Amino acid sequence: MTQTPWLGFSIDRSVATPVFEQICAAIRARAVSGEMALGSKLPPTRVFATELGVSRSTIVTAYDQLVAEGYLSSQRGSGYRLCASGEVELRQRDRAAEIRAASTADHRSASSPVSSPAPRPFLAGSPDMRLFPHRQWAKTVARICRADPQSMFDGGGGFGALSLRQAICDHVGEWRGITAHPEQVIVTAGATDALEICLHALSVPGDHVVLEDPGYRPLKHFVTEQGLRPSFVQVDGSGAVLPTTRCRLAILTPSHQFPLGGAMSPARRMAFIQWAADQDAWIIEDDYDSEFRYAGRPIPAMAGFDQLNRTLYVGSFSKIFSNALRLGYLILPEALVDRVHLSMRRFGSKASSMPQPALADFITGGEFYRHLRRVRRIYDERRRYLLDRLARDFDAFGHCVDHQAGMQLVFHLTGGHADHEICARAAGMGLTAEPLSGFVQDPSNDARTYNGLLLGFCGYDTVELDHALMLLRDVFRQSLMG
Repeated sequence: MTQTPWLGFSIDRSVATPVFEQICAAIRARAVSGEMALGSKLPPTRVFATELGVSRSTIVTAYDQLVAEGYLSSQRGSGYRLCASGEVELRQRDRAAEIRAASTADHRSASSPVSSPAPRPFLAGSPDMRLFPHRQWAKTVARICRADPQSMFDGGGGFGALSLRQAICDHVGEWRGITAHPEQVIVTAGATDALEICLHALSVPGDHVVLEDPGYRPLKHFVTEQGLRPSFVQVDGSGAVLPTTRCRLAILTPSHQFPLGGAMSPARRMAFIQWAADQDAWIIEDDYDSEFRYAGRPIPAMAGFDQLNRTLYVGSFSKIFSNALRLGYLILPEALVDRVHLSMRRFGSKASSMPQPALADFITGGEFYRHLRRVRRIYDERRRYLLDRLARDFDAFGHCVDHQAGMQLVFHLTGGHADHEICARAAGMGLTAEPLSGFVQDPSNDARTYNGLLLGFCGYDTVELDHALMLLRDVFRQSLMG
């Protein structure tokens, strides 16, 4: 092992972890713990490389990675410094708050509910808005206001700012394997708005709509309120099962099924596309959190697999960027563009035009992807922490299947524990865990076979998760005692 006096950490050349990743991990740990003060200057790359006995390119790679993640900043001639913003600042502020709290008489006990600005653990699908790049976003908005203020009031004929629709095409082409033109894109006020646009344009009252079961509960109510009839299909190891009744539409989550996890197999995707062609039906792909895949690149979207033939693609910025902007998008097959645009003119647009030029600039300028890479890394750390703790401390109560994706995971219960009872007890302890059985909506589908807890992890740091897990363990202990 080679140890440097500057950071006091060792490089272990006997492990498979690359040296630059070991360096990154050491700097992250010292930044978050407060051992490095905000604004601290890191040693020059050549000096640090000599101390560690590695090549200068290894140090440059590590520093550049930390710059991309938001830990370090770099300016020509001044070297690398620890950033005074983002996760580092948040964690150090939280650590300072913990120290202050520990010195007061009213320090909260381990049995008290979680208290933090974030929603109560373990709310599923909740992003951590404390990580939002406020300064970079404010600079982008200010630049748009100075350079082209009238663009913030141009709704693109109700279909969205052209600049944002082009940026969306570039994004889905790179990340989701979808080839589309701006004319096929409609900027929406989120995923629900996109679904409403689809239902208005493609169905009439009385039509059957395929819904996954278990699945996203509000969809059933949303469909019935439109005068449509839900036709539930169960989910197996390959994804949603093909419907046996004639349906006009199918709403699917093929890249990351909600709530179970898993991705639809290529064979099942092809079978659904063939089903849609045979039935003259349409598939609406709800791709709600596909950017959060923690092993390799995101799985190509079904719409890309289908080349936007029978599949409409629904995406959202609420989970990957900000839940306050309330912006999403709908990508249409070319054959449906005129039809959906005609329906849009009838029912109008709900998407706000003001943030759209700024978001387009944020994407094309690269800040969006720097933020996405950063939060994906942080969420992955939190996911792995939660999985490790559940495997270590909760193995007597259940197990998880790691799909290496998403913003929540399912803890499948064993040993006679009922998920709705555990969740009710957890609510009394200040936790928000949802029972897996509650996502079953088809009376013919036995809810007892779906017995688990849906646990979100993105909105909470490891300190918050640790406290919540202690409370959850108390819940299980109480359950054992009756």
